[in-house]
Amino acid sequence: MEQHQLALVSGANGHLGNNLVRLLLAKGIPVRATVRNTNNKEPFVGLNCEVVEADITDKASFVKALQGVHTFYAVGASFKLWAKDPKKEIYDVNMEGTRNTIEAAAETGVKRIVYVSSIAALDYRQLPTKESKGYNTDRRDMYYNSKNDGEKLAFELAKKHQIELVAVLPSAMIGGVAFAPLNVSYNIISLILKKQIPVETNITLNWIDVNDVAEGCYLAATKGRNGERYILANEQCTSIKETTRIAQELFPELGLKLPMAVPKPILYTVAWLMETTSAIRGKAPVITTKDIAMFSGLQQNFDITKARTELGFTPKNTKQAIREAMQYLRENERRL
Repeated sequence: MEQHQLALVSGANGHLGNNLVRLLLAKGIPVRATVRNTNNKEPFVGLNCEVVEADITDKASFVKALQGVHTFYAVGASFKLWAKDPKKEIYDVNMEGTRNTIEAAAETGVKRIVYVSSIAALDYRQLPTKESKGYNTDRRDMYYNSKNDGEKLAFELAKKHQIELVAVLPSAMIGGVAFAPLNVSYNIISLILKKQIPVETNITLNWIDVNDVAEGCYLAATKGRNGERYILANEQCTSIKETTRIAQELFPELGLKLPMAVPKPILYTVAWLMETTSAIRGKAPVITTKDIAMFSGLQQNFDITKARTELGFTPKNTKQAIREAMQYLRENERRL
């Protein structure tokens, strides 16, 4: 029976990877998990899975890791919106990683790949956007570019090597089990609770529970059509202001204030100052001028009919996902 065939999850100590490992194990599927450093044992405590060292920039490590694997969940990637050298640290890593892992999967006889892309790889010129509208035409961000070009490359390589590949495109993942450092999306929820988002940027996010995305990955592996892409998101996006309102209702004792509206030129100045400091300190800024230029006012609304009808994808509603994520962060604030 298929459920007893080995699955490999790359990036298994990351937010999606780790919650996906837990979901597959709960379904009785044997899992091999790859991480770049096996010294990081905390995410695997109590999990009955094999943990091996492999790096997406090292093809040989994946040829070894993928031996005997039936389904490969290609989750591992450089997920950051800021780096000192974004082309080298984000774009090149993700493109090389896509090529290495898919070629390794073809060489080792993997039957099916679920390639984790991103809503970054969608065209937002007409809303709600959907899979059939093609790829993002905005080329200002190296992470976004790596997701657009990486997904195209994944389909190309899968076709060339005659290996089944389905792409899933998750939105901003929150909730589930998390370990420090928090991913970009989950960290925004954390910043709201810590009163570290004082100004309104008009940036909206499409929040989705990571467990729903993990389930969507599994559904893509079992029901997804070869060569197709599926959006794993909620229909509507939510502003930072609205997200803060939910936090106010949940935790009145925190005395959270709604982010203040400021004119766009001031936003740009604040972001520029943060970037300048970051360049000196080598740490990612909370917001960049590019973030404001690309995302301020962008509505990330999706038509998820395809994932609903073909996969049976039924995510929990946004408000519930936000509430549960906030409660988790409050309960685990010492650890995170």
